[in-house]
Amino acid sequence: MDRRHFLNTAGAVAAGAALVPQVVHAAAPAAVTDPTTAAAQPPAFAFEEATAAGLLARMQAGTLTSSTLTAAYLARIAAIDAAGPRLRSVIEVNPDAMAMARERDAERRAGRVRGPLHGLPVLVKDNLDTADRMQTTAGSLALVGTPAPRDATVVAKLREAGAVLLGKTNLSEWANFRSTRSTSGWSGRGGQTRHPYVLDRNPCGSSSGTGTAIAANLAVVGIGTETDGSIICPSAICGLVGLKPTVGLVSRAGIIPISASQDTAGPMTRTVADAALVLQVIRGADARDAATADAARHTDDYLAALDPNALRGARIGVARNMAGFHPAVDAAFDRALAVMRKAGATIIDPCNVPTVGKYDAAELEVLLYEFKDGLAAYLASRGDTVAHHTLAELMAYNTANAGSEMPWFGQELFEQAAAKGPLTDTAYREALATCRRLSRDEGLDALFREHQLAAVVAPSNGPSWPTDWINGDRYSGGNASVAAVAGYPSLTVPMAYVQELPLGVSFIGLAYSETQLLALGYAFEQQTRVRRPPRFRPTMAG
Repeated sequence: MDRRHFLNTAGAVAAGAALVPQVVHAAAPAAVTDPTTAAAQPPAFAFEEATAAGLLARMQAGTLTSSTLTAAYLARIAAIDAAGPRLRSVIEVNPDAMAMARERDAERRAGRVRGPLHGLPVLVKDNLDTADRMQTTAGSLALVGTPAPRDATVVAKLREAGAVLLGKTNLSEWANFRSTRSTSGWSGRGGQTRHPYVLDRNPCGSSSGTGTAIAANLAVVGIGTETDGSIICPSAICGLVGLKPTVGLVSRAGIIPISASQDTAGPMTRTVADAALVLQVIRGADARDAATADAARHTDDYLAALDPNALRGARIGVARNMAGFHPAVDAAFDRALAVMRKAGATIIDPCNVPTVGKYDAAELEVLLYEFKDGLAAYLASRGDTVAHHTLAELMAYNTANAGSEMPWFGQELFEQAAAKGPLTDTAYREALATCRRLSRDEGLDALFREHQLAAVVAPSNGPSWPTDWINGDRYSGGNASVAAVAGYPSLTVPMAYVQELPLGVSFIGLAYSETQLLALGYAFEQQTRVRRPPRFRPTMAG
C-alpha cells in the first residue's frame, strides 16, 4: 500500500558474498543525507542489466551455472547494499541461497529442469511468507522470531519454477499502512531504503526495497505487492517495469495483508519480457484464496503474446486528468504519446477517467475495515511463530518500543483500523459498493466501452522527492489509484528521465487484460528502450 494517495492528492482524506541472514536496523538521519557516503562508483558488474532469457540460455548452453550467478548477486548485495552506497534494499539474504543454486545446477546436469525460472536468483518482499530460515515481518521488529511455517503461494510457485530465493527486500513498514505521515522505504527492521539513482531521494511505495534492488541489479527479477501504488510507484520511480495484476489472478495466501479487495502481488523487473515470464509463473487459482476462483480460466501465454507491433491499430485513451502535475513529466508524456502514434496507435486525447478522486474517502474506509479483519486472520495463521496476535497487541508493542519502531512517525492508521467493526457493518459494505461503482461501473468500464479502448495511459509518477523523516513523503503525482480501487491491472514502463530521476508511463486495462497490456508495453519499450542502470549519484545538488 502506498497511502500517499490519501494525503497528497486532490480530494485526499485528512488524516565474498554474505551467506548469513542480514538485518540492517534503522539508521541515523545523516546516513540518508550525507553526500560523501557514495562518492566512489562500485566496480563493474558482470551481469548488469542481464535478462532472464539471456541468463537461462547461457545456463542451458552450459556456459553459466546458477552457483556462479547466485554468488555474483550475493557479492553485489554485500558490496553496494550492505556497503558502498548502502542502498539498504535487501533486509535479509537467504542463508540457503548457495545450496539452492548448487541443487538447481545438479538438477540441470541430470536433465531435470523444474520450470521457466530454473536457477535464476529472485528477491521477494518481506511480507511474503517463506518456510525457510528467513523471517517474514513486514519490516516490523514485532514479528521477528520464528520463520513462517508455510510458503506463500507465490513463493511456492517460484520454488516450483526452479527459482533460487536470494533474499527478502526491505519495505515501508506494514506496507505503508501504519501512519498518515510515514516515509516510504523506512522500516524499523531494515532502516531507510535509498533511491538507486540519487541516494538522498525516495524510492516510493511500500515495495521500495524491491524497486531499488532490481534497479541496482541485485537480482534477476523481484516480487512486490500493491494495495494502491506500491508496485507501480517504486517501479516507475526506480526505472523499472512493474505489473500490478488483476486482483484474483495471483494468490495472496501467505502475504501479510491490507485489503482483500485490492491486494495483489506482481513482478518488478528491468524488461517487459521478464515481467511476462514472472507473471506466467505466479498466476493461477489457489484454494487458499477465494478471490482466485476465476484465475484458472486465464491461461494466456504472455511471452508468446509480446509483439513489437502491438501498438498498431490499438485505441489508446489519454487520461489528462491523471497528468498535469509537473511540466517536465507532461513534456515526457507528450513525447511518449508521439511514439505510440508513430507506431500506429489511435490516440484519443483527452480521454479522462470521469470518477478520479471521487472514491478516496470510501477507499480509506474499506482499507481500514479490511486491514483489521485480514491482519487478524494472517496472525492466526502464523500460530506460535509470532508473539503478537491482534492489532491491539502490535500497537502496544510499538508504543513500548517507540524508540526503534516510532522514532519518526506514529501509528495513526493502526488506531483508526482498530476502531472499526466487522465486515458486516453497513458502513463497510456501503463504502465497498461505492468504490466498485465509481472505479468500475462509472469509471473505467464506462470509459473503455464508450471509446472501445485497448488501454488508458497516464504518467506513472512525478520525479522522486528528497527523503524526509520529519515531514514524511512529498509525493508529486501519479495514477495508480483508479486501477487499484477497481482491482484492474496496470503496467508501468520506463518513459524518460528528469535529470537522473526516472519516469514511467502506465498502461491501464480492464480485468484480466494483462496479455494486451504486456503486448502494448512491450511494443512501447522496443520503440524507446529508455531504461539505463543507476550510477548511485549522492545528491542532485552540485
